[in-house]
Amino acid sequence: MSSNMWRLAVTATSISLIPVTATIRRLPGAGDRNRAGAGRKGHETARNGPNRQPASRSAPEGACGPVLYVVVWQQQPTPHVDMTDIGDIFLNPAAPAHRRYEALRARFVDGAGAAETAERFGYSHGSFRNLCSEFRKNPDAALLFAGRAPGPEPGRGTPETARRDERAVELRRQSNLSAADISRRLSEEGIKAGETTVQRILRKAGFPKLPRRPPEARPGAVRPQSAPVADATALDLSPRRFRTEFGGLFLFAPDLARLDLDAVVRDSGMPGSAMIPAGHAFRSLLALKLWGIGRPPHVMADAADPGIALFAGLSAVPKRATLTEYSCRVDPRLCAGLMDRWHRALQGLDIDLGGDGSFDLDFHTIPYHGDAALIEKHYVSKRSRRQKGVLAFLARDADARMLCYANANVRKEDQNDEILRFVEFWKRRHGSLPRELVFDCRLTTHANLAELDRMGIRFLTLRKRTRKLLDGIAAAPDGEWKRVRLTNVGRAYRTPRILDRTVRVTGYPGDIRQLAVHDLGHDSPTLLLTNQAGTPAGQLVDRYARRMVIENAIAEAIDLFHMDALSAAVPMKVDLDLQLTLMAGALYRLLAVRLGNGRQDSKARTLFRDFVKAAAEIVIEEDRVTVRIGRRANNPFLLNAGYGETDVAIPWLENRRLQIRFV
Repeated sequence: MSSNMWRLAVTATSISLIPVTATIRRLPGAGDRNRAGAGRKGHETARNGPNRQPASRSAPEGACGPVLYVVVWQQQPTPHVDMTDIGDIFLNPAAPAHRRYEALRARFVDGAGAAETAERFGYSHGSFRNLCSEFRKNPDAALLFAGRAPGPEPGRGTPETARRDERAVELRRQSNLSAADISRRLSEEGIKAGETTVQRILRKAGFPKLPRRPPEARPGAVRPQSAPVADATALDLSPRRFRTEFGGLFLFAPDLARLDLDAVVRDSGMPGSAMIPAGHAFRSLLALKLWGIGRPPHVMADAADPGIALFAGLSAVPKRATLTEYSCRVDPRLCAGLMDRWHRALQGLDIDLGGDGSFDLDFHTIPYHGDAALIEKHYVSKRSRRQKGVLAFLARDADARMLCYANANVRKEDQNDEILRFVEFWKRRHGSLPRELVFDCRLTTHANLAELDRMGIRFLTLRKRTRKLLDGIAAAPDGEWKRVRLTNVGRAYRTPRILDRTVRVTGYPGDIRQLAVHDLGHDSPTLLLTNQAGTPAGQLVDRYARRMVIENAIAEAIDLFHMDALSAAVPMKVDLDLQLTLMAGALYRLLAVRLGNGRQDSKARTLFRDFVKAAAEIVIEEDRVTVRIGRRANNPFLLNAGYGETDVAIPWLENRRLQIRFV
């Protein structure tokens, strides 16, 4: 029998292992002769070089006598190594570190191209580009041969991973969390574990995958908090103090108390409930208008502010569903009664509504961008085109300088007669007819002009220019033109030429006065029709120029009160929104009149920016509510107007005294 072994070879300069083969042989024969001969042969073999034969040893005695065994050592031939194979080791490196070294050497020493080198050594182009970039940043040769640290043995992890696995299993057992929730919880605890890793850990621990659950059904999930319910009976007036962003709203509270808004709304038949009475609902809607919040859904951003809720007299501001759908509960026939009672309430304040009896009239189209079949197309002046919209009729008191009448329930076939309905409303409200009406040529017909003249109402209106009319005016001799000076108009053209004639128009019985006004900055003359025969021409031109202010009032209502934010495709719902716009405009007008000192001509947007948009601290005590408004540049105007001395009982706050202080 034989086996391969290694023999230690010691030389003068090195120690090496030499592969040898050991063979055991049996020698026949017995007796001393054989043993002696074998011994001599063994000694002779021991004296021969490396292939010596060691001394024989006696075998156990058997039936045939003693048997001799010898071990024969034979050195194996050294394998022949070809030098070409050794060169391939360098040309085709297999170890990662060696391959990295040869690739970088070829790129930076031999100057080989990046793509060629990557393909030669088995790298992708992107990986080799990153390898070169990292080597340029840190050209340390020792890193070329740095090996990777050995990883954990199969089936055994590091102490950190063991703690991670135990914590993941613990969270599933205790809270029944999903893999995503466990991953987030571990991340909060400073343990890195992705959702896939957690799934693997749980699967290994024998936990099945949880069924899909909605966010609100998950344990420990963050759930939205329910906002408090608006309820007048749950209003908290216990002594406390809080901050609010709606402090400026309380500047209107004394006027609302004097107007007795609750009685106005209640007597008009407006709907309400035990939790949100009609007056409280109206104050909530009015607060949106006064603060310039365009649509009821936008109130949700400030639903948690206690200031706007206190202004309305509720425990919390009504949510968008209540505010949006309130107009659906309002009978549109009630809006006229509401407007009538509102006008009566205003008479006792600082506004002489309708005192002069002169009104500016106009139509305004509230654009609609839907597909409702009931919406008609009307002319939109700011776009100079016809489009779908709700047509609203507006009247502005020229002396009080505020919108005083609105009706959004106007159909195209009835729009010419809307001026007569306004006259009827005003006579029913004041017991007398309007003294003067000023409007443009699109508002009504010549037949209705005759009706106004029959009722003794003065009117001043534009006339549509035709080519025949313009040719006749151009043919008039220069001696008929008179130049006048305008006094109440802030414009560049103050000295126009006027041609004053009496003409006949279709549908109007008798003669009517016509004024052709030139040199007003237009190529063609402006034509005016009026039944005021004895009024000087310059005064009539001045009056019609002031009529253009109604367009500014409409633009103001669109800017701050969002009159163009159409709330529905049903005109009856828009009608209530217009009444709220008129009420908010009246309150801003009261504020401007009280301020004085040049502020009486300020626009509502300017008043809101300078005075109303102010945060405050509200202090509720046993008998009073104090609104403490911080320092602002325009506070001296409010102090001069007496707002710092406010001490008024507020009915919807259990008659507690409202005080406004500027600190």
